[in-house]
Amino acid sequence: MATGSTAPVSHLLSSILATSARSPSLFTSPPESLAIAIASSNPSRPSQQLRNPIARRREFFTGIALAAVLWKDPSTSEAKEVEVGSYLPPAPSNPSFVVFKATPKDTPALRAGNVQPYEFILPPTWKQTRVANILSGNYCQPKCAEPWVEVKFEDENEGKVQVVASPLIRLTNKPNATIEDIGSPEKVIASLGPFVTGNTFDSDELLETSVEKLGNQTYYKYVLETPFALTGSHNLAKATAKGNTVILFVASASDKQWASSQKTLKAMLDSFQV
Repeated sequence: MATGSTAPVSHLLSSILATSARSPSLFTSPPESLAIAIASSNPSRPSQQLRNPIARRREFFTGIALAAVLWKDPSTSEAKEVEVGSYLPPAPSNPSFVVFKATPKDTPALRAGNVQPYEFILPPTWKQTRVANILSGNYCQPKCAEPWVEVKFEDENEGKVQVVASPLIRLTNKPNATIEDIGSPEKVIASLGPFVTGNTFDSDELLETSVEKLGNQTYYKYVLETPFALTGSHNLAKATAKGNTVILFVASASDKQWASSQKTLKAMLDSFQV
């Protein structure tokens, strides 16, 4: 345990004990059962001390402080971020990147068979970040009515990327529709734009569109300048449809990040495929 984590608790404990000594009436004596438990754990302790109210309060607050020091929030541990280069393999096409290939163990939608596996490259220094349960689609698979976030990765100096999935029925009534069946690139981004920006989308923010074919799969690609977006003032996006889902890859950066990382983000975007 780092020293920095115990110092505030020690300071708090000292303050509590000092206040207790000055004004015993401000604190309620701990339950008799707690005193008995303390005595049981240390038989050599004189029983007279346990009958001393101030001593008993001291024991009580010491126990609280130790619990605060030793207790560890499991969610903090589970959310510990590590660089992806420590566990992802190098990308065959570019060894300076690593490749992330999504599998059913990675997301609820992949486990439910609601999303087809996808992959993309990213720098080895990036870290995967936790997706909140309410955003992950975990509660509604396999029949989610609204888009959800599959995975997220970020680097504080370069930007962030995320994969967003949307039920096909939200964009078209045609089963197993391709991205072309849904409509033009402009029509698709009009529906999915808010999931790129994190808030609202204005057609004036769309700087460039293009269409890319990878085998039998068609992708729509976008370059956006989004000064009011929650995700960042610069956004790149790539969308395709497969099965019952439309998959959207988003790369975002602030002005400061964009100046040095736009080539990296574009390489990540180009590598994305379902």
